[in-house]
Amino acid sequence: MTTPSVAQLPSIIESVASWQYEGSPIQVHPGDLGWYERFGAESLAGALRVWSRDGDTVAVGFLDESELIRMAIAPSIHDDDGIASDIADDFVDSFGELLPAGSGIVEARFGDALQRTLTDRGWTADDPWIPLYRDLTPPVPSSPLQVEVVGPELIEDRVMVEASAFPGSSLSFDRWHRMAGGHAYRDAKCLVGYDEDGAAVAAATVWAAGRDRPGVIEPFGVHADHRGRGHGVAMALAAAEAMRQMGCSSATVATPSSNAAAVATYRAAGFATPGEVTDFCRP
Repeated sequence: MTTPSVAQLPSIIESVASWQYEGSPIQVHPGDLGWYERFGAESLAGALRVWSRDGDTVAVGFLDESELIRMAIAPSIHDDDGIASDIADDFVDSFGELLPAGSGIVEARFGDALQRTLTDRGWTADDPWIPLYRDLTPPVPSSPLQVEVVGPELIEDRVMVEASAFPGSSLSFDRWHRMAGGHAYRDAKCLVGYDEDGAAVAAATVWAAGRDRPGVIEPFGVHADHRGRGHGVAMALAAAEAMRQMGCSSATVATPSSNAAAVATYRAAGFATPGEVTDFCRP
């Protein structure tokens, strides 16, 4: 296990992209890393841990927030008990302070061996999440919003919607530019939706992982002053269509099960779910 350098970020992002495939459970996506890069490439590199075997990257851990690591696992080693055991050892030995006993969380939604290992070692289920998918093979109904792709002239609207949708938002003009300059953003778009009066009412950032692979929406929000008018569903449809044009096989998103409004919005926009998933809490 190593902490990568900034120079290694493009190859790590490409590895994570190559592990995305249709029908696989949602795991860390290049878009998750790209969104975090608003804090800068150095911060992203410092938040990553990379497991390698014989020079090949086989797993990536993303320290997304305090006491949480989110995992991406190479499909080729998803059932490898030896690697899973080594990774689980690192969660306790190397991450003793980052993943403290009783509160450390591991998001491991893919990788049978790692899931088995954590369960066998007494890790328990954390709060449930709902993954949602929308197949992008058929056409997506048109959105009633006027949706624009964010460039320098629309950054202010993008930041404004984000701040209203998520009080305390960390997105700013400078951070948008850092994100947009990152490797993952080469396959991404920021979108802002405008109502009939020209007001910016919703926004989303959509990320691809290459053609014919699942894309992800991260983040997605509706301006607090314009909720309850169907803009969330309209923006979700617009995001899905943008991803379809980018060559994504499906649009994916995950939200806490407790966020009933978000789940209802995505369902109304044609997203379906296979059911709840849970992360692992350190005993």
